[in-house]
Amino acid sequence: MNPAPPRIALIGAGPGGLLCARVLRRNGLPVTVFEQDPSVAAPDRHGVPELWLTTGQEALRAAGLQEEFAALARPAGQELRLLDHTATELFRQAPAPAETGGSEIGRGALRRLLLASLPPGTLRWGSYLRTLHPLGDSRHTAEFDDGHTETFDVVIGADGAWSRVRPVLSDATPHYCGVTFVEAGFEDADARHPRLARLVGAGTLLALSAGKGLIARRHGNGRLHVQAAFRGSQDWALEAGVTMADTEAVREVLLDAFAGWDDRLLALLRDHDGGFRNRPLFALPVPHTWTATPGLTLLGDAAHLMAPFAAEGAGLALLDGGELARALAGDRDADAALAAYEAAMLPRAARAAEAAADALAEAFAPDAPHGTLRRLRADGP
Repeated sequence: MNPAPPRIALIGAGPGGLLCARVLRRNGLPVTVFEQDPSVAAPDRHGVPELWLTTGQEALRAAGLQEEFAALARPAGQELRLLDHTATELFRQAPAPAETGGSEIGRGALRRLLLASLPPGTLRWGSYLRTLHPLGDSRHTAEFDDGHTETFDVVIGADGAWSRVRPVLSDATPHYCGVTFVEAGFEDADARHPRLARLVGAGTLLALSAGKGLIARRHGNGRLHVQAAFRGSQDWALEAGVTMADTEAVREVLLDAFAGWDDRLLALLRDHDGGFRNRPLFALPVPHTWTATPGLTLLGDAAHLMAPFAAEGAGLALLDGGELARALAGDRDADAALAAYEAAMLPRAARAAEAAADALAEAFAPDAPHGTLRRLRADGP
């Protein structure tokens, strides 16, 4: 007789976790996804409205979702421009005419696509994991905030930066990177903000100087996503005596912090639509590893949280999810499958995290933008 399939719990319904569940179910393996959000309509906790995917597209293709993704995605602008604080252009990289790059999709649209690919009953909303209790035989009992418990043969932590699964595997906790992004946006920029739309161009604009930066990216829906970035305390708003709800007070603090920058760049702070969103950057140590533990593993930010600079967190999470699911589907020994997945994922994640940390350090160094300029020239076509 064939052994019964392992009982699998997947904690967290982000892109990587949902794709993992999709591939598991597609291969006939039962899985239950536990998500703390009360429903798909819950406000986004991640602060990134659009996802730019390159590596992740292959994972979606392997999961049989390429057509659905293509129907929702838009080509991502590939141009990159580096400026200094005077708005002097130091570097421009435009893709060759035949070059194809990433695509972008709204985070909510991607989540709905993945949810629609799962059989009814796969996901349990409003389920916040309190802790895991190892039973000593590869199984773990999951205890949830409402008091109920369930026991599983395999538990996959896909629950993001502040994972409740990670502490069972690792003592590592995310640390503040020393850099904060304050995010804003411009809707329908070509029509409503044509000068800024021309300044940003057909992709990403980096304006860097002495530990500060203004970063803007054009999205295919006509939106400009802007980040005012700076080294300093993660409690900068409290120390300045402002709250994020007071848009004009935050704007005044930011304009003062970027005093002396070219007025064309300051318009990214002065003229945007809506409020600001605070996003201090956190990362796990590099490399982040753990001792293989029967019945337990991590994927995505739970495994390799890194600064969103020269890194593609959503794409890596999708890649993790697909590879983990295929390993479990292809090996009757679940623990051997987890070990094979980790042997490939951990070195890949370490390389990406190291590159992200290096790029962040260069971009916000005292002599910026010179380090970033050197790297871009070295990596150029």
